[in-house]
Amino acid sequence: MMGGNDQQAYDRGTSLFSPDGRIYQVEYAREAVSRGAPSVGVRTAEGVVFLAMSRPSSTLMEAESIEKLHKLDDHVGTASAGHVADARKLIDFARRQAQVNRLRYGEPVGVETLSKYVTDHVQENTQRGGTRPYGAALLIGGIENGEPRLFAADPSGTPNEWKATVIGGGRKAIQERLEEAWTERLTLTEGIELGVSALLAHDDELTAAEVAVATITEANDYRTVPEADVSAAFDAVNGEEADADDTDDDEAGIDADETDEK
Repeated sequence: MMGGNDQQAYDRGTSLFSPDGRIYQVEYAREAVSRGAPSVGVRTAEGVVFLAMSRPSSTLMEAESIEKLHKLDDHVGTASAGHVADARKLIDFARRQAQVNRLRYGEPVGVETLSKYVTDHVQENTQRGGTRPYGAALLIGGIENGEPRLFAADPSGTPNEWKATVIGGGRKAIQERLEEAWTERLTLTEGIELGVSALLAHDDELTAAEVAVATITEANDYRTVPEADVSAAFDAVNGEEADADDTDDDEAGIDADETDEK
């Protein structure tokens, strides 16, 4: 019969499987990510859109100091969720790999290749003693051979390609909204509006000042979207919701009139 100390070894050991095939430290790292503010990635016909909730924890905090969107190279960027310090280490690693690829091969690194560099590095921390898994997840997206691509990297070191996805808190509501509204023909502007509506599905009190947005287009141009454009996306989404509410009210009124006539 296994003693209490042996049972705790599965919980504390980074590289030990439990009897039911789980690595608890990886699961704890995923929980750390789920407690972070959400970041959304949307692949559109014109490029990739990143959105990140960046609400200050205090009125005394400078909002600009909250950095969740980062440029990795001219054609590729990332959004993070989870422990900020862990995410920064992964971002620095990704930037170095992008630079090494340019120096070694004289060409920009592929989005998928860079994603796998990062996830291979993350995975190493799940099978070595004396380390812990990274408590952060990344969305890595950009342009590869003229096509937009988007990958997610979680604390287990698994790279998955997505059309649109979210990392961080509020995943269920946000992912459901993305699945409902995403299409292949989205423009860049529509992608921003979809991301905004998805974040609002998680927190309907969110404001434009609390959302950071960046885009990467087919011209290999990483661009931070100004707050005025983000506000316009919020206005468009709120306008659509108001129109939908008016339509529902009108239909309810018609139904009531028909009932009265009967």
